Amino acid sequence: MTDVDRPIRVLVVEDDPVAADAHAMYVGRVPGFTAVGKAHSAAEAKRFLDRTPVDLLLLDLHLPDGHGLALARSLRAAGHHADVVAVTSARDLAVVREGVSLGVVQYVLKPFTFPTLRDRLVRYAEYRATTGEAAGQDEVDRALATLRSPAPAALPKGLSAPTLERVTNTLREAAPEGTTAAALAETVGISRITARRYLEHLVDSGRAVRSPQYGQVGRPELIYTWK
Repeated sequence: MTDVDRPIRVLVVEDDPVAADAHAMYVGRVPGFTAVGKAHSAAEAKRFLDRTPVDLLLLDLHLPDGHGLALARSLRAAGHHADVVAVTSARDLAVVREGVSLGVVQYVLKPFTFPTLRDRLVRYAEYRATTGEAAGQDEVDRALATLRSPAPAALPKGLSAPTLERVTNTLREAAPEGTTAAALAETVGISRITARRYLEHLVDSGRAVRSPQYGQVGRPELIYTWK
C-alpha cells in the first residue's frame, strides 16, 4: 500500500481522557483517517512517537507536563516530522504565529463539534494529496489556500451534510475522469436531480468544475470533476 492509498495516521494528544476518546472517535469518522493512539501528556506522546509512525498530531496545547508548542518544538528537534492540528481554548494570535513555524497546519478552538474537525481534516487531506511539480504560482497558491480558506457556509435549504459527504467522496474517487450526475446518483443511491443539486453546490463553492462532453447528437452531457 502506498502513502497515497493508506489512511492518514493520527495521534490524539489530550490530557482529558473523555475528550481524548471523543476526539479519537471523531477522527475515525472521517474517511481517509485513522486514530492510531491516544496520549494524555507530552511525555506519553514522545514515547508513542518513538515506536509508532504518525502523520498528524491532534494536539491539545495545555498539557499537564508542558505546553503543546514546546512538545512540537522538541519533536522537530528530535527528527519527527508529523504535522499538527492544534486544539486549544486560547485565542492568543502570538501563539498561532509561533505554531506556524513548528508544523501547525490548522487550529481548532474548543469547544468544537464533529463537523468543525471534519472540515479541518478534509482540507488537510486535500493539501497532502497535492503532489508533483507546480505549473506556476497559481497552483502553489491554490495548494496553500486549501488549508487556509474559511470553513464552508451553511448548506442551501434541502441539502444535508451526510449526503454532501457521500457525494464529495464519490466525486473525489472519480477523479481525474469525473462523472455525470446520473452515474453519481446510481453510486450514492439518490435521484439524478438530487445528485445534480449537490454537484452544482460543489461547483458554486469552488470545489468542483463542470464541463460539457460532446458525443452523440443532442445536448452535451455535463461531466463533474473534483477540483
